[in-house]
This record gives sequence, structure tokens and C-alpha cells, in this order.
Amino acid sequence: MKKLTATLSGLGVWLATAATAQMTPGGIAMQPANSALAEEVHFFHNWILLPIITVISLFVLALLIWVIVRYNAKSNPEPRKFSHNTLVEIIWTGVPIIILLIIALPSFELLYKEDVTPDGKQVVVAGDGQTVDFVFPNDFAESRMVKRRSHLQVALDNGSGQQVLRYRDDYRVDGFGDAEVVVSFETPPAPGERVIIRGGRSSQNVSGCPNAKRFIDACDKEIVMAPTMTIKAVGRQWGWNYSYPDFGDFEFLSDMATEEESTPETYLLEVNNRVVVPVGETIRITTTASDVIHAWALPAFAVKVDAVPGRINETWFSADREGIYYGQCSEICGVRHSYMPIAVEVVSRPAFEAWVDSQRALAEMEPMFDSENIKLARSENAGASAE
Repeated sequence: MKKLTATLSGLGVWLATAATAQMTPGGIAMQPANSALAEEVHFFHNWILLPIITVISLFVLALLIWVIVRYNAKSNPEPRKFSHNTLVEIIWTGVPIIILLIIALPSFELLYKEDVTPDGKQVVVAGDGQTVDFVFPNDFAESRMVKRRSHLQVALDNGSGQQVLRYRDDYRVDGFGDAEVVVSFETPPAPGERVIIRGGRSSQNVSGCPNAKRFIDACDKEIVMAPTMTIKAVGRQWGWNYSYPDFGDFEFLSDMATEEESTPETYLLEVNNRVVVPVGETIRITTTASDVIHAWALPAFAVKVDAVPGRINETWFSADREGIYYGQCSEICGVRHSYMPIAVEVVSRPAFEAWVDSQRALAEMEPMFDSENIKLARSENAGASAE
């Protein structure tokens, strides 16, 4: 019973930290992931790097013990005299190369996903019960054009949920690599049924994919949409300046909250002004610094990018769940480096729009979302939908 109680208590702590990602006293694992990309980073660490490191460490330990026992002065008073062994040298050269290849192949793909900001877009067309051909504008740069089936995803939405369709089983495609890609159905979608066509080169595993399926690459992959908004983060000693250029370029300062303004669990992590973003949307972060090198790091999203004076760096993330997520500057930027936290609050789209209007009001600007006709930086603005 005590073990069950302890297990349930531990689960409760894990769920609490998942909603407000922060350091856990005595914790040894990474913060719970809140994006599909972070889950892939955790998988790479836990299921590729750790097993390799463990096997190497145990092997070296066994060799050391064997050498100590077998070749000490008492057990081996007359040491053999030789300078090298060709077979051993081939093995200790070849095996590390194989290990590095095993590590490099998935890590290059992961680094590419983290480094390249997604540019996917989505076209949504209502079926009329007659049309079977639907056009997707393939107006990407030449190096990013939709050229094969993995660059395109098609789904139907009848109002009760989306059904992801399979290439050749449910639809055909003509024009891969051309200016227009045509998706054709044998049976026209019913009137009111929405055809959703998503295209792009950046993809990631669907969030929540089991580790076993990740290992055999059996997870469904989804194309990542282009950013719907940009946040500028400027590091300074010792805090951050944030601005939202898509929403009027209002700006605010974010510094570590005092002990009275935070809780015992979040002290040294909480800030007086959090970054607020909508859930489920791709967010672009551009960073620079006004004095020395800082780093904008958020473990729950697997994000870490340097903020360098005179230079603009860029990264991105997409949050899967609402909540409050904490990070810290990850460059030693001065005596108060450890007091430069980052806090991101992920909210629903309506709550985000209300927050934007409140910030615009503080900057003496007119509301942006007081009318349904004004929806700047929505998914349509990034080519995410067109009806």
C-alpha cells in the first residue's frame, strides 16, 4: 500500500511539473516535453545515447577489472614484450567509427529540424459533392518545393473530426515538383465536407508517439506549419526585452520576480512579465543581445539559441499543451547570470488575443481583436488556410 501511495504521489508530482515545467528537487530526468520536437530529443537521448554510453562504460570497466586482475605483478611477473597488435588496432578504430555513424544519422536529422524554421502551409477547400480535383499551390523556393508524397498530407473533415487519408488508397497526386500540385479523389467529397491539404518539407513525429514505434519509425509524421507569429527576445544584463512585431510591436521587460511575487517552488524561475503564446501554433523566436552573449533556453520545448550582440539568431517551437514553462539564460553572462529566468505561458487562442489587446492598451494602441474581421497572424496569414 505504501508503494502504491508513493507511486501515485510521484505521478501527481510529474503531472504538476508537466503543466508548469520546472526543476524538480531530486529529479534526474529532463523536464516533461511539451512539443513533438522535444519528445524526439528525449527519445534520442534516452533510447540512443544512454544505451550506447552505458554499454561503453560497462565494457571499459570490465576491461579495467580484467587488466587489474590478470596483468598485475603478482599474476603476471614476466610481462610480454610487444609494441602493437594489428587486429586490436583495427577493432578499436573501426568500432568507434560505427558507433559515431549510429549516433550521427539520427542526430543530423534532429539538428536539421531544430535549425530550419518550418514553412509548411495548408489549403482548406469545401467540397461540393462534384469536384474531385483540388489544387495546392507549390509556390515554395526551389529547394523547398513539394516533390514527393512525404511532402504532402491530405485529410477530410466532416465536422466531427479529421480523417487522415492515405496516398494512392484514398487519393492520387499529379504535378509533384510543378507550380501546382493536383490532388484527385475517385469519389467527390460530400457537400460541406472540408478537404485539407498540407504541404511542406519540415515534418515531425506526431506528439505522444510511443517509444517503441519511434524506434522502428512507425509513427505517423505531420508536416509542421509555418510560423503564425514572431517574438523578438533581446537579452540584457540581467533580463529580457520582448516585442511582438506582428501585433503592433509593443514591448515589455521581463525580469526575475521577487520572492514575494513568486511561490517557493517557482522562486528564481518566475518573472514579472511572462511571454504569452497560443497553443498549437508555430512560434518563431528571434534573438539578439544589447551587451554580452546570452542564451534563450526552454527545456520543455527543446529550445536553446544564443543571443549575440550585433547578430540575429532564430529558432522556433510549437507547444502541445497549455501551461507555464520555465527556462533560464544558458550562457555565463555575468555575476547575476543565475538570476535571468525565462517564463512562457501557453494559452488558448482567445485568451492570447485578449492578452494582446491588453498589452496594446498599455501601449496606448487600439485593440486588434475587437472584431471578427481582424485576425492578423492567424494561420491564414502564414498560408495556413484558404477557403
